[in-house]
Amino acid sequence: MAVAASLAAALVTSVPAQADPPTCDGPDCTPGITPAVTLGAPCSNTTHYVFGTTSWGRMVFCGSPRRYEPRYFRSPSMAGVKEIGTGCAGYENWVAQAPDGLFLSCQARDGSALWSRGDV
Repeated sequence: MAVAASLAAALVTSVPAQADPPTCDGPDCTPGITPAVTLGAPCSNTTHYVFGTTSWGRMVFCGSPRRYEPRYFRSPSMAGVKEIGTGCAGYENWVAQAPDGLFLSCQARDGSALWSRGDV
């Protein structure tokens, strides 16, 4: 019985603890940003991995205004990687990217600010 208990304790303690996901609070650590984008150039994806940078380092995003083909626009301030549906107080009108690449924006509604889809 003592052998089984110590074997079980060894198995439990040998499993590595899951670490919190790394924090990303800006564009420098955001994956999938397209380099060397031309402001106003056509683009194809307005939902996932929409961010790019111009040759002079300006942040842009792929958007589609009503009845027009998608193109790159100047981006609002970018908050890095965030989770959809989580609070974003203090980041109102900023944009971010979900871990799966979904375009997010911080929108205040009904007294609370939450990360929501940025393409709607």
